[in-house]
Amino acid sequence: MNASASRPQSLGRHSETHRSERVGWLRAAVLGANDGIVSVAGLVVGVAASGADAAAILTSGIAGAVAGAMSMAAGEYVSVRSQADTERADIAVERRELAEDPASELEELARIYVRRGLTPELAHAVARQLTAHDALGSHARDELGITETLRARPLQAAAASALAFVCGAALPIGAVLLAPAGEVEAVAIPTTLAALFLSGALAAWAGGAPVLRGALRVAFWGALAMAAATLVGRLFGVQV
Repeated sequence: MNASASRPQSLGRHSETHRSERVGWLRAAVLGANDGIVSVAGLVVGVAASGADAAAILTSGIAGAVAGAMSMAAGEYVSVRSQADTERADIAVERRELAEDPASELEELARIYVRRGLTPELAHAVARQLTAHDALGSHARDELGITETLRARPLQAAAASALAFVCGAALPIGAVLLAPAGEVEAVAIPTTLAALFLSGALAAWAGGAPVLRGALRVAFWGALAMAAATLVGRLFGVQV
């Protein structure tokens, strides 16, 4: 009696944390933050390498941060909105097919479960029960691969991307403000690389990936971008 009574309590204490729930906003935030750091750092380093004064470097950084944040938000919204529209259209097709030919849809669901390893008898039983419970939700999940956790959320993606871009861009802009005169490159480059290393590590940790690999990957591409920007600034440099 005591053992059976304690079993539900032990099950109730069992909890799991799944990172897949973060996929929608995490992808947009990581992309925005890294792009903010790399884009604006490359911009200010390139302008500094051209020989521009501190005011011009700061102005270019702020303008790049504003334009980049708007661009990231618009790009994320449009792309994720397209995904959401596709999901909505597929669900509408399933809704119509369920209304017109429910028997065929039931068989289709059962075949999916057979392919996943159930016996035909159990697959049909599961399909019937899930159809009775939520036919459209079952087809959206098991036939189309659309779940509530992974549904496209355009506004969430746009906001996460824009906010993360601004946060990332604030670092190279801060480096410009704090750097001694004529030392913007010397301050911005190592600061940006350190921030990219940290950003990549945090993103990898949040997503459950190897931390060092994620950090090195992001830092490598950031270093490459700043090297290219510096080369352009030196090639087309102006004396101010």
